[in-house]
Amino acid sequence: MSNQILALRQKLRKKRLKVSTFQQRQTENAILNRLRQYPKFKNSHKIGVYLHAFGEVFTHKIIEYCFTQHKAVYLPMICNMNQRLVWIRITRQLYKNKRFSMHRLGMLEPMASRGLPVSQLDLLIMPLLIYDQTGTRIGMGGGFYDRTLASAPYQPYRLGLAHDFQLSQHPLIRNAWDQPIDALLTPTTGYRFKRHFSQ
Repeated sequence: MSNQILALRQKLRKKRLKVSTFQQRQTENAILNRLRQYPKFKNSHKIGVYLHAFGEVFTHKIIEYCFTQHKAVYLPMICNMNQRLVWIRITRQLYKNKRFSMHRLGMLEPMASRGLPVSQLDLLIMPLLIYDQTGTRIGMGGGFYDRTLASAPYQPYRLGLAHDFQLSQHPLIRNAWDQPIDALLTPTTGYRFKRHFSQ
């Protein structure tokens, strides 16, 4: 990875961690209002969504709203054997009771031994650190989403969530292993991307 991307990643990590809880809740409310009207969300039943941990857009209200709409909610868990993600269905009661374990990387995971492959999800709501106007996404650096999606025979619709300041003003280099997103929601706007494009 280039020094420029490393510096940009470090800058965005710091900026995202400085977002206040109040601002995060405002962002979450604004994005949830957009998500409620989003056709792909309305028509999806099995929804994968992350638990925020490192300054990502909060997902608590989004998860709760999924339950009220009788969506099947799946949370990611890292498979230690291959460093890919599997998806664990969680009930409203388990979510309310915070039935999670702490992964060594610092995020919470559902407690289970087996989960669904990403191919069985209808919609995947993804975190990110940086994005551009072509749908290129840069994450925290672990590569979990990229590895998981790259090996999937079928890939669900990928919807990123971000703060407005996470938009790169310049096109990002998309490496062969980078998995782009199909669409993205911020507090003030939404984007739809073509998944494949010529670089």
